[in-house]
Parts: sequence; structure tokens; C-alpha cells
Amino acid sequence: MRNDIPVNLDRLVGRRVSIRQRVGEHGGRPRFSDAVGDLTASAAGLVVHTRRGPVRIDPAAVVAARAVPPAVPRRAGLAAIVALEHLCADAWPAAVDERLGEWRLRAAGGFTGRANSALALGDPGTPVPDALAAVVDFARRHGIRPRVHVPVGSPWDRAVEDAGWVLNADHAAGAEVAVLVGELAAVAEAPVPVPVELPERPDPEWFREPYPPAARAVLDPGGTPPVGFGIARADGQVVGRVRACLVGGHVHVAQLHTAEAARGRGIGTGLLAAAATWGLERGAQWMVLQVALKNSGARSLYARLGMVEHHRYRYLTPC
Repeated sequence: MRNDIPVNLDRLVGRRVSIRQRVGEHGGRPRFSDAVGDLTASAAGLVVHTRRGPVRIDPAAVVAARAVPPAVPRRAGLAAIVALEHLCADAWPAAVDERLGEWRLRAAGGFTGRANSALALGDPGTPVPDALAAVVDFARRHGIRPRVHVPVGSPWDRAVEDAGWVLNADHAAGAEVAVLVGELAAVAEAPVPVPVELPERPDPEWFREPYPPAARAVLDPGGTPPVGFGIARADGQVVGRVRACLVGGHVHVAQLHTAEAARGRGIGTGLLAAAATWGLERGAQWMVLQVALKNSGARSLYARLGMVEHHRYRYLTPC
């Protein structure tokens, strides 16, 4: 059904928009639905990525559309941040994970900052300067750089900074990392252009890169928590992979990679959709992942799938 008001949507692609479209009739009167979010276009059509997930747009049914200001980020509460940070830590298990009060001192042979830092959440059970001295001693004993992982703007972020620790700006992730969440059901709707398998034991080709033993121990904890090692194949060749870990009703996604020769074909989107389906089949509801703020390409992909920022974290190190 065509509407009487022509709307040029092309000029709005890539912007945050408010769109009203006709979705049917009731009692002889037209019914309308509103969608607010980022508007994207692909071969599959127009989609508005709202906070609740993607909404497909029928240009012939649109009666009004306009650009709107960027959304004001919603701040998650401290309790929610703490719960999600612990969940992510459980999904990325360090070989050594010692408690210091409510802090977690982690070491895994230097493989990733997440598994080789002190996760500072809550009360360490000792004055912060003493806790940081314990972090330094722990790092020395395990041959890693002393580093504290703190949610940005949290009381623990301020306390560690007040103790003289500074931003670990040379870390591979950059200054800050965003923790994103989204509904599995929405992600699972994305197209899967090539076959994807998610066995709970890794295919030898999944570990094609020369991962050291410490890295393998983080990636493959041996069944607890459950992990799906996603592999996408095209013409008999591995063209992408992803790691999906089931923890606390969430699927934690990491190690998403598409072969350079296969990029631009929706392989990454398909891997995430397959990981979402894998999680839904196991009773999970949410997807969570961590992405560097400087990784604009990945962040755009996740936004198109309805992933939204929950909070950010950063690493602090001694001066």
C-alpha cells in the first residue's frame, strides 16, 4: 500500500531517525508504528536499529521520516556493571584467578588484557594502596605487566587513579573498551550467507594461528563453561570463525574473524547470527561482547544487529 506523502529516505541513511510507517488497519482506520534509531540500507532493504532491535522499513508504507539528535546514553547501574563484568570474566577464564576481597587477580601468560589484569569491582578488603601493591606483586610472580581493569567512571576507577595509576594508553585495545549487549533473537534474524558450524570441541582449523598453550587454555576451558567454536566455510575453505561462550543466560562472543579474501560478503554477520541461534537453543537470551572504541568497523556491524553499549572499561597501570 502506497502512502500519499512521498518521503526521501536516501538522504537519511546512516543517520539517527524517527520513522512512522503504516502497518495495517483496524476498524477501518489506519494503524501506524514508530521506529527511532540508526537507519541503514543493504541488499535486504532499509532497517532502523532501535534499542529493542532492528525494525524493517517498507518505503511504500512510510508516512513521515526525519533525522533526530543522537540518543543520550543510558547509564547502567553499578550492580548491573559488576554482574556483567564478572560474567565476561567467567566467559574468558584466566589460568590463574585469585580473589583479593571482591577483586579478581588474573594471569594467563600475557594473552589479552582481560585475562592478565586485576578486575577491580567492589571492596578489595584492604586499603586501595595496599591492594595495588598486591596487584604489582601478583603480576611480578606471574611474569605479566601490573594492570587494573576498571569500569570507566566507577568508584574503583577513581580510587585507583587517585592512588597514582595512569591510563594504559599503549594497550592494543586503546584507551577504552565498550561492553555491548543485545537480544539473541534479534541477532539470530540476520542472514547467514555460508554454512556455519559451532561444535563444542574446536576443529583443528579453528586453531590455525599458532596460539601458545596459555592462550588455548583461555579459549578452550574444556567444557565449563560451554563454548561453541564457530567456523564458516565456503567452497571447502574456512572463511571465518567466532568463539561463543554460554554464561548466565548470555552468549559471550569473541575472536570474530573473517578471512581477508572473504570480507564484504556478510560472513561476520552470519557468524554472529549462528552464535545467537546456538545460544537460543541452549536457553540464553542475551549476547554480550567487548569491542575497542577505536574499532569503528566492528562497532558499526554490531550496531546494525541491535547491539547497544552497556558501559565502558579501561586499564590503569603504575606510573
